[in-house]
Amino acid sequence: MSERRLRVNIRRELPPFTLDLSFEMGEEVLVLFGPSGSGKSMTLQSIAGLVTPDRGEIVLDERVLFRRGDGRPRTNIPAQRRGIGYVSQGYALFPHLTVLGNVRYALGRDSAARDKAFALISQMGLDQLADRYPRQLSGGQKQRVAIARALARDPEVLLLDEPFSALDTGLRERLRTDLRTLQIERRLIVLCVTHDAEDAFALGDRMALLQDGGLQQVGLVADVFRYPASTNAARMMGVRNILHARVVSATADRILLDWNGLTLCALAQPCAAGDSVPVYIAPEDIKLLYPERPVLGSLAANQLSARVVNVTDGHRVRVIRVVLDNGCELEARGAIYCYQSLDLGPGKTVRIAFRQEGLRILHEEASG
Repeated sequence: MSERRLRVNIRRELPPFTLDLSFEMGEEVLVLFGPSGSGKSMTLQSIAGLVTPDRGEIVLDERVLFRRGDGRPRTNIPAQRRGIGYVSQGYALFPHLTVLGNVRYALGRDSAARDKAFALISQMGLDQLADRYPRQLSGGQKQRVAIARALARDPEVLLLDEPFSALDTGLRERLRTDLRTLQIERRLIVLCVTHDAEDAFALGDRMALLQDGGLQQVGLVADVFRYPASTNAARMMGVRNILHARVVSATADRILLDWNGLTLCALAQPCAAGDSVPVYIAPEDIKLLYPERPVLGSLAANQLSARVVNVTDGHRVRVIRVVLDNGCELEARGAIYCYQSLDLGPGKTVRIAFRQEGLRILHEEASG
């Protein structure tokens, strides 16, 4: 069975804002990530058929959902006939209908429709709430009802606009897992808007960074975070550890950087001696060193002294903030069990090392 494909190439002008983007995706979860006002919700609404682009096309498999411009016949299939499920930020539940009534609304009035609606409710863990009204539900419960309703007509594409925003940590994790299972079982094309990096990692296969109506970068979620294409992309994701350094020397094999008095060695990248460059080092590429263990491989060249600022233990991740001898702060990150035997109290001195391949020169871009 061939994989479903969604192809989007649209432009919509709302001066001074213009949405202009092109991407293609298959049976996967593509996370649309970017600041407020970047065009994320408008992208979903255009695909759903709730907003009409000025020109371009939206094609699901070989079925044209929208086409305008380039001299070709116009097509604009109504939203209800596109085979697309859409969950908006506000849920858009009918206040006068129960949970069962909301999910059943799109299916008709016969007994088969009721049975299917109830099965969806049960799948979302809401079977005990079938007779409640939206006003009697929590934000997380409303979100699950909205997803169940979006799935009622067996869509090929599922669009989610901030699906986890109203959930606490436990429900957030459960819903991410449930959505991932649904996506695989139903072979869904899922486009999900989120501002949360943890959601992106937990749910997404790929990530598309959107800013000012245009795509900045598209790639595997881990790759986009670890290797941002530009300073703009890095800032959009809220990544830290952007250094400003001067290129001391550049050869075919490596470059030497002067970072406020500290020398760093990186693998060869496009630059020239004397250049002032922004450099990114992912928190995962900064390692704390154990005094009794030898330092080997790509860590050996970039060993530095640092002082612990603080340590934060999250659900699965340990984050260590340190300050270097040049006064700059960095963030290292590892699994929750990392560095248990090290004394990481505030003010303690530690040795750290940067992976050479982790030091990436970023392209400077103007915003907008």
